[in-house]
Amino acid sequence: METVFRMESPRIIAGVTRVVRDVGIAEELAQDALVAALEQWPRDGVPDNPGAWLMATARHRAVDLVRRRENYARKLAEIGRALPDAAAPPEEPADPDDIDDDLLRLVFTACHPVLSTEARTALTLRLLGGLTTAEIARAFLVPEPTVAQRIVRAKRTLATKNVAFEVPHGPDREARLGSVLDVIYLIFNEGYAATAGDDWLRPSLCEDALRLARVLTALMPKEPEVHGLTALLELQASRTAARTGPSGEPVLLKDQNRSRWNRMLIARGFAALSRAEAACGGAPGPYLLQAAIAACHAHAYSYEETDWSRIATLYGLLAARSPSPVVELNRAVAVSMAQGPAEALALVDALAGDPALREYHLLPSVRGDLLARLGRTPEARAEFGRAASLTRNERERELLLRRAAEQP
Repeated sequence: METVFRMESPRIIAGVTRVVRDVGIAEELAQDALVAALEQWPRDGVPDNPGAWLMATARHRAVDLVRRRENYARKLAEIGRALPDAAAPPEEPADPDDIDDDLLRLVFTACHPVLSTEARTALTLRLLGGLTTAEIARAFLVPEPTVAQRIVRAKRTLATKNVAFEVPHGPDREARLGSVLDVIYLIFNEGYAATAGDDWLRPSLCEDALRLARVLTALMPKEPEVHGLTALLELQASRTAARTGPSGEPVLLKDQNRSRWNRMLIARGFAALSRAEAACGGAPGPYLLQAAIAACHAHAYSYEETDWSRIATLYGLLAARSPSPVVELNRAVAVSMAQGPAEALALVDALAGDPALREYHLLPSVRGDLLARLGRTPEARAEFGRAASLTRNERERELLLRRAAEQP
């Protein structure tokens, strides 16, 4: 039941928001539907389509709520009939580019400029991605209470400001695009490598993010970063089948069977990257650069044949465009393949004091790999063990503990 709700809650919240026009209330009604399922399913059995059952239950409750509001408004209208007639509000302009997609409407609504960038992303991950507060905190590398406060305040702000449930058009759409792209990217990442739980992958999140990215390219075909993000997600998603073993265990990039990479998704990724480059009139943006890095991997027939020098250069450009300790860590991995582990270890050690990476498990994981390649096995074993203690994903923990045990 928890799995079904986690998979379906974004669609339920989005569909109910269309009715009640309040994301906070919509989330509460979705939770009410889950409570009803907990009461009825053990007694009556799980329905053939659990997601549809939850959606119908939540929407029925939403309709009841709207009817109660209308009855209240009707009574107020009867009381106010003796008052002078008020001028009718002007109709909102129609948007010819608008699309009928509640999930995308939910993203744009949660990315309204009345919210801070951090609040927009956290709220949309909560509503659309179905992520817990802890998982969002992990994605942001910030304390969990900070994320919880952002979400509560964001929902309150959207309600008090009467933010419309819509895909905006014109300048407002352009203004919100950056946050929307960030949200879609983070949702995909959570599906691509789950922060916590027993599964390494959450394919439904990847599918939702990729679908939203594709819809966005149709909505904004002249935006290079929209095509860049879509290219990145297509290319990353192409590896899904090769990223886990028979028992669901993670398979590292260097060990993946590349014949299992989805060539159709790779072709779609290359096409989207070409569109992004054609639309880019100046310096490439961060998503275009990341897509170019993913394309380097897709072009290589093996891990060793990868153009690591180009990848390191692209990460350097990405670090200049969007400075981040995580980007620097990824650049260090590319440098280790292009120039050797010793040069990369110096880069990683320089990041050790960064507060944002203090609890980031991939820092000791990368450091452990570099130490192992340098023959410093006792240190490598300790780093893999530390990385295992920091991750909250059981599959990843098993992998890191296995790598620690493999050190002689």
